[in-house]
Amino acid sequence: MMVHNVCMVSDFFFPNTGGVESHIYQLSQCLLQRGHKVVIITHAYGRRTGVRYLTNNLKVYYLPLMVAYNQCILPTLFPTLPIIRYILLREGITIVHGHSAFSALAHEAMFHACTMGINTVFTDHSLFGFADASSIITNKILKFSLADVQHVICVSHTSKENTVLRAALAPHKVYVIPNAVDSAVFTPDPSQRRSDRTTVVVMSRLVYRKGIDLLAGIIPELCASHPDVHFLIGGDGPKRILLEEVREQYQLHDRVQLLGSVSHEDVRDVLVQGDIFLNTSLTEAFCIAIVEAESCGLQVVSTRIGGVPEVLPDQLIYLAEPSVKSLLNALKNAAEDKRRGRIISPRERHERISAMYTWQDVARRTETVYDATAELPSSTLADRIHRYSHSGSGWVLFVLLLVIVNYLFWKLLEILVPRKKIELVPTQITKSSQREAT
Repeated sequence: MMVHNVCMVSDFFFPNTGGVESHIYQLSQCLLQRGHKVVIITHAYGRRTGVRYLTNNLKVYYLPLMVAYNQCILPTLFPTLPIIRYILLREGITIVHGHSAFSALAHEAMFHACTMGINTVFTDHSLFGFADASSIITNKILKFSLADVQHVICVSHTSKENTVLRAALAPHKVYVIPNAVDSAVFTPDPSQRRSDRTTVVVMSRLVYRKGIDLLAGIIPELCASHPDVHFLIGGDGPKRILLEEVREQYQLHDRVQLLGSVSHEDVRDVLVQGDIFLNTSLTEAFCIAIVEAESCGLQVVSTRIGGVPEVLPDQLIYLAEPSVKSLLNALKNAAEDKRRGRIISPRERHERISAMYTWQDVARRTETVYDATAELPSSTLADRIHRYSHSGSGWVLFVLLLVIVNYLFWKLLEILVPRKKIELVPTQITKSSQREAT
């Protein structure tokens, strides 16, 4: 059995909260249990800088890099090579695993790893369009970044199709491994629900792509037609002011509660208070939030977009078009089923999710990707130049210049700070019985 030294890299990690952050943490913990070495590289968050240790001695490097926008570092490329090279050599890393197309740090780390001859894997957690300026720029960057990556992981089949088209990848290089949920944490508790009302829970960043404009249209309509419906909304963002205006305009202060930002450890305590979970997203590759809500026993109502239809079977979810009218109809049906008792019990919902989604399964399947990646030969400078030359873009000469300069800079560092002077971290890996059993 192959044992890998893995370096997870992303701008998005704890103490920041979100689906990517949770995915990296849970996957890392399971890989550690299966006998692999895992370290994480991210940027500093406030005073959290330097090296920190999390559960099971999971080492995290919080690098003192400048954050430019939305928790992403300022793309600099060359200045990050010395510190990333030092960490990769010191930790004896054999695979660099980048997360999120939005993460500049992940792209830079994978670029440097390829320069050093270290194999790379990338997980794409998002869907992108092809027409707007932001998507066009991001897709161009992704196309060059993934030209060097050995394998790519997507969280749904819809996400795979999207990534293959955006980055011009060969489909056989892309694996589909869904997200999961820690069902031991997200457990139902019907005693927390109010029997005299139907509570609709929303847990989301309050931004445009999460469909908050749709939510603002739904709230007054549903409250007017169903006097027993209340909304419990967790999350923060620029669209919060819109929800506050709706609540003020329709005098719904006693029926719409805005919780603000909710830490991940408190999400379950909010979910168990609800009967229905509403997801109004306009784009989702997977949507871990609906799996967490289902695990807590809530009836899920969601927009039919992206990879969402792949996540839950039809018996566990009401799907609607991304419009106020369609979502209202789905919510009314869910509320009526709740009143008439035509619902699956919270315990049965939890048990079905526990069987469908586990982080241990995600880790096992990711391990298969690592094994396939480790068997591939490392790329030489000539191989990289050949791949970039055939990427089909007017930026080829510029990218080739970046590749060559980065390679020369790396060679210079090999002279100025030779490998033999970098002290290696002692490796202490104990293979778990779970790993040996598989």
